[in-house]
Amino acid sequence: MSAEDILSKQKEFLFPCVANYYEEPVVITKAKGSYVDDVRGTQYLDFFGGILTISLGHCQDQVVDAVQKQMAKLGHTSTLYATQNQVDVAEIMAKISPGDLKKSFFTSSGTEADETALLLAKIHTGQTEIIALRHCYSGRSLMAINLTAHSNWRLQGSQVPGIKHGMSPNCYRCPMGLEYPSCEVRCATDLEELIQTETNGSPAAFIAEPIQGVGGFITPPKEYFEVAVGIIRKYGALFVCDEVQTGFGRTGDKWFGIEHWGVEPDIMTMAKGIANGMPVGATIAKQEIANSFTGLSLATYGGNPVSMAATKATLEVMDSENVPERSGRLGRILREKLEEFKEKYQAIGDVRGMGLMQAIEFVKDRKSKEPDPAITVRFMEAAKKHKLLIGKGGRWGNVLRIAPPMLISETELKDGIEIIDKALAEVCGN
Repeated sequence: MSAEDILSKQKEFLFPCVANYYEEPVVITKAKGSYVDDVRGTQYLDFFGGILTISLGHCQDQVVDAVQKQMAKLGHTSTLYATQNQVDVAEIMAKISPGDLKKSFFTSSGTEADETALLLAKIHTGQTEIIALRHCYSGRSLMAINLTAHSNWRLQGSQVPGIKHGMSPNCYRCPMGLEYPSCEVRCATDLEELIQTETNGSPAAFIAEPIQGVGGFITPPKEYFEVAVGIIRKYGALFVCDEVQTGFGRTGDKWFGIEHWGVEPDIMTMAKGIANGMPVGATIAKQEIANSFTGLSLATYGGNPVSMAATKATLEVMDSENVPERSGRLGRILREKLEEFKEKYQAIGDVRGMGLMQAIEFVKDRKSKEPDPAITVRFMEAAKKHKLLIGKGGRWGNVLRIAPPMLISETELKDGIEIIDKALAEVCGN
């Protein structure tokens, strides 16, 4: 089928909310490593990895081999039966996860992983209220949509009670108009007043991303989580760490984003990069917390043999290639160039992120910091013209999200950086 035929059928047969990037959407037909090919045969360098999901690279050989072999032997069982693949992955997760996290529950997505975590927190604490953060994103179920703190993602429909939102640790756009570090991390200390005034005083959980993904890779000050988690634990709540985007070396040098902040979660959620593109979600918890979940529950596709084979192969490659170190090293190369671009182009208001999870925020004016989503759209079209695919995000859609596969070569990374520079020159000028 031609690109026109495919896009026509998408418009006819899919929900209109299935939106695509670009004025002329890219119809991808195949991919390998850091590159994808469209239906017309054009090849693009991928700097977004399926929204941080292609953690290693497209069609990575060991993962493909593991999936093919497993599919030929056993394709599906559901959680009603035990399989070696599932316990093998659970054991690996217990070894690499921070602190005392030990027991896992596998699902098919980050949305389900977050839902499982919050249900577990409510069961264990006997409480019901949840604290999340402004600018966070948790998925597309009813609970997740209500957790998500972006008006454009909070679709019309029934509201879920008992969810309160604290301030985002966004130093570039401090909601209090303060400057770090003289602010004394007020975005974190304000959680105490939030608990005292907006909840019954005993919330079940505080859920937060180490770096806010859809929010535009908002990276907190180093003290934030120590202060915030100390407060919520004072009131009996559990800390649920959402590592759906930050996990598995993405932030560089550590397996998980929260390890940079020196805080151990009570529950942690993962998805996306865990299986290099296969649909896997995981919720891992401390043993005494996990053991609270004694009622009947199952996941028809959670922990299925094929997905677990892909997960195990992905984690083995990550270990053998030392992906956290690699992401940190390449991320420093990327960040250095992005900082140079900030000096060069006045439309760049902020550069932030860690490892191979970096962002550029576009503004109309650096002093006013007025968001400029229009330049983001123009940049993405220019980058596409130069054969580079990239992501966007942020409350106003004015943030470029840069997250290539973590096995990208240094040469490929520098090629992408060069294209970013060309596209910036075209849309921003010098």
